[in-house]
Amino acid sequence: MPKITVLPHPEVCPEGAVIENAPQGESICRILLDNHIEIEHACELSCACTTCHVIVREGFDSLPEATDTEEDYLDRAWGLTPVSRLSCQAKVSDEDLVVELPKYSINHAKENH
Repeated sequence: MPKITVLPHPEVCPEGAVIENAPQGESICRILLDNHIEIEHACELSCACTTCHVIVREGFDSLPEATDTEEDYLDRAWGLTPVSRLSCQAKVSDEDLVVELPKYSINHAKENH
């Protein structure tokens, strides 16, 4: 099973994290949440916002292609890169991933803080 390395983020994951044995076919967002990394996900993983935007620094090509809907939402994401994905839509395959959580999201105010 692949692992997901989460790069340090000052608020969400200050020390970074390594998630061993990430279940294949599960979304990056769900895996992070299940491992107590409280990534924003305002639309409850339904591909209706951009708050779960991540940058996949390694393993991007192993992910299934983004749908047109995901691409449309990604166009609105803060800090968009060529290796950006909505973590609610990016399903883990058989390769290890290195994921960066952007410093900001489209939400200026966070509900849980």
